Amino acid sequence: MSEKNNILIVRTDKIGDVVLTLPIAGIIKKAIPGAKVTFLVKNYTRNIVALNKYVDDIILLPEINGAPDYSRLTKTLRSKNFDVAVTVYPRAGMVWSLFKAGIKTRIGTGYRWYSFLFNKKVYEHRKYGTSHELDLNIKLLSHLGINYTPEPNSVDFSIQPGVEAANKVKNVLDEKGIGNLKKYLIIHPGSHGSAVDWPLEHFKELVYILARDLNIDIVITGSLNEFEICQKLIVGENVFNLAGLLTLEELTALIDKSELLVANSTGPIHIAAALNKWVIGFYPRIPSCSVTRWGPYTNKRIVFEPETGCSNCTRKQCEELNCMSSIKPEKVANAVKEIFSGKD
Repeated sequence: MSEKNNILIVRTDKIGDVVLTLPIAGIIKKAIPGAKVTFLVKNYTRNIVALNKYVDDIILLPEINGAPDYSRLTKTLRSKNFDVAVTVYPRAGMVWSLFKAGIKTRIGTGYRWYSFLFNKKVYEHRKYGTSHELDLNIKLLSHLGINYTPEPNSVDFSIQPGVEAANKVKNVLDEKGIGNLKKYLIIHPGSHGSAVDWPLEHFKELVYILARDLNIDIVITGSLNEFEICQKLIVGENVFNLAGLLTLEELTALIDKSELLVANSTGPIHIAAALNKWVIGFYPRIPSCSVTRWGPYTNKRIVFEPETGCSNCTRKQCEELNCMSSIKPEKVANAVKEIFSGKD
């Protein structure tokens, strides 16, 4: 291998963040023939990364009682002889491990106190929300001589669910009687708190309107911990709660066969966008959480923001003023109906 062929991508945070980093693998492969691309991720997101055909290997962040074990990680990284580390999600302990592992080229932000450990730096703040996360991720590749400008209709996420997961989902749908005679859409009401959410009461009203007015099945998804929240949205015979029943890969397969996904700013909306599905999302006007920074990277989207006059909003202000409640369920329902009116 040449000096820049064994490449590590570091992204040890949440599902959506990882999905918006996956295109890097294909971009590198096309620009550097023969390159080997490895992703360093948490076990939580491993299955989504494994679906990408351009990722050659996956390293899981070792942990002790939920905290990163950087000592063990350093040993693993040293044994892999990486030429380059592209740190998309920087943390001091992580960057120190990359340095101690002897990785020659270490690419990352120039704005952290530990940035002296990077020898190739990118000077662009993410917290101000002026650029999209995917665009910022790709800009890190400039130090590899890769200058690529993505477009929403051309980015290759290369996410393809496996046969086993697809079969499991088919069995679940058949058992529940979902999608046999009707199309189905997915509503994912929960999140992990990365943004301010659309109120659950509004989700419930949306489900009621759609269950009443459209001849479709409505699938509610979420984690096992969100089962009770999702159960509150069961307002009709054509509404089904699958919270906690599917793995991440199986959820991806479920989305792949759906017509549309409605969600807050959370991982599944990015999975749906990556699978070229229609998405409807809810985003606050907080710069670091905004649609400019975290919106679904697709042209097949309808995004709702608070119908308030505020700008440069803070999380505290957004929550205190209950800004997200200004997005009315009837307006969202009309957007769903408009999407379905354009389908066969």
